[in-house]
Amino acid sequence: MPKIRALLASSDQPDSFGYAMRNKRFQVFEALIQKNFPNGKVIKVLDVGGTAYFWKDREMVKSGKLQITLLNLEEEKNLSNGIKSMAGNATDLSMFEENHFDLVFSNSVIEHLYTWENQQKMARECQRICKKYFIQTPNKHFFVEAHYAIPFIQYMPKRLTYSILTKTRLSRLRKWEPQDAQQYLDEIRLINKREMQELFPDAKIYHEKMLGMTKSFTAHNMG
Repeated sequence: MPKIRALLASSDQPDSFGYAMRNKRFQVFEALIQKNFPNGKVIKVLDVGGTAYFWKDREMVKSGKLQITLLNLEEEKNLSNGIKSMAGNATDLSMFEENHFDLVFSNSVIEHLYTWENQQKMARECQRICKKYFIQTPNKHFFVEAHYAIPFIQYMPKRLTYSILTKTRLSRLRKWEPQDAQQYLDEIRLINKREMQELFPDAKIYHEKMLGMTKSFTAHNMG
């Protein structure tokens, strides 16, 4: 049962498999940082859709190597040193000039933008305002859907998915509140590899593996 709970738990939970996968991905990110930026340089990072919780204990932040700006629909308060927050929209970063940041980082956000057009807007903006980027999203075709933790539910009609989420405990061992279920069904548009490469044509695509299959894609131009 503990292993099942770890598999089904949200990636924000420290004992979840999702959290472990994020940490492994961050190790890849750290290695690319070391490869692309000289020692001693303070790197200005925009995290689109991220939280202070993800960054606050990272050694690169505590040492001052990374300066993090969080961008979310609402500003986050009471932040640690090296982290600041602002309200904004991932599809419109016009408050920033071209190459304003050294790096744009994003974890599991671009699939939450409702439409392909909005995903294109975010991708264009992220590439405009930075020199380097590291953008991750779950693989549309991984057998366990990333948000509901139910096998193959991404291929089901939304009406059936809504009923499963709100009337059973198949998703993460709980029933969803109706408004939360509907919000996710409205906003999530999963991305496949071809689309990820189209969004970021100059990127390398890092395949994050689980059980020998690609669980998520990360587009980056960090060599």
